[in-house]
Amino acid sequence: MAADHVLAIDQGTTSTRAILFDRHARVVAIGQRELIQHYPALGWVEHDPEDIWRDTLAVCREVLERSGLSLDRVAGIGITNQRETAVLWDRASGEPVGRAIVWQDRRTAELCAALKADGAEEEVRRKTGLLLDPYFSATKVAWLLDSVEGARERAERGELAFGTIDSFLLWRLTGGAVHATDATNAARTSLFDIHRQCWDADLCRLFRVPPAVLPEVRDNSGLLGSTAPGLFGRALPIAGMAGDQQAALIGQACFEPGTAKATYGTGCFLLCNTGEQAFASANRLLTTPAYRLEGRTTYAVE
Repeated sequence: MAADHVLAIDQGTTSTRAILFDRHARVVAIGQRELIQHYPALGWVEHDPEDIWRDTLAVCREVLERSGLSLDRVAGIGITNQRETAVLWDRASGEPVGRAIVWQDRRTAELCAALKADGAEEEVRRKTGLLLDPYFSATKVAWLLDSVEGARERAERGELAFGTIDSFLLWRLTGGAVHATDATNAARTSLFDIHRQCWDADLCRLFRVPPAVLPEVRDNSGLLGSTAPGLFGRALPIAGMAGDQQAALIGQACFEPGTAKATYGTGCFLLCNTGEQAFASANRLLTTPAYRLEGRTTYAVE
């Protein structure tokens, strides 16, 4: 039989899902687990990366078993994820150095205000399409590097890896073989120049994030790696990744400039496709990659 099914991982803010689709995009099996939220202080929101990994593995195995399909029917795995949530882990062991700081977290508000007072927001907005806000990943990473004992020194030596949830899951699924992210998630860090499509050295210095911790940036569609054979009984290709809101834009077939989607989950997000033009908003909307295919970037206003 042909490999004609796709396993989709949707790692969200409040739950982790896996869905197996057939070639007609019909749901064959679905599994879901609620994710524990941690609120250690006012305005702080954290997730345990090990909870995320355990739940991801469990729901994937559940749907594959429930479907009754042989693994050679699975053409590939796609990953979509809560954006901006920051994870820092040890490259040798794969163990996180602490909890993940969730996109909702506000602990770095004072740092963002200080950078804004110093006049840094215009450079950040011009290069990344984003505003200076704790929502984005860069100040979260800096906080982890400064707050976890020895983390900054280890990061400078190349011993630690940073990633959003997609990158952490890709690392774990490939048994530590691949440290990569996609253009849509990279663009939510405040460290990625969305016009040149690369990490920016000046922004890394501004936010005090060592380039050595950053993942390779890939297209949204294409072979990213293969799962470690012991996870599912055989190696499965991982062939796509996108941040959850960009994935929803793609899922709603908003491929033409001017088409837009609004989705409602933990938050409400409106994205409008602007084609190959990265429009700068005069009203503090965000400019962000909608998707990148074969090296060509399509943009959106959010």
